[in-house]
Amino acid sequence: MTEERPLLRPIGTVESSLREKSDAPKQGEEGGPEAWLVFHAGYEEGLRDLEVGEEILLLTWLDRAERDVLSVHPRDDARRPLRGVFSTRSADRPNPIGLHRVTVRAIEGTRLRVSDLEALHGTPILDVKPVLDRVRER
Repeated sequence: MTEERPLLRPIGTVESSLREKSDAPKQGEEGGPEAWLVFHAGYEEGLRDLEVGEEILLLTWLDRAERDVLSVHPRDDARRPLRGVFSTRSADRPNPIGLHRVTVRAIEGTRLRVSDLEALHGTPILDVKPVLDRVRER
């Protein structure tokens, strides 16, 4: 069997006041600032039905993460026992895909202002998905 390699094409980047990993909270709701999602030209149609106030799931490529890590101290706290990286939300992992639940605060063309984002400035955006409730899932 031949190993398939996924081809990921970033669709935009994050503009944030967070510049260093040490500046970022562990989770967005722990003090993540508002940030802009800036989408590349050609993705306008995909953004058209998003609305201010809507919650979305943002998938990013955590480009400054370490990719050879398989165990971590949760929340970088050395007092906590090591855990397998797949049982944590650590950014450091073989495929550092970030998952962020944010709320759209403003829309300006191909730019979305969102709340509570712990991603660093320049982080590539991979995808956006709606947060579905049980009624919308049907």
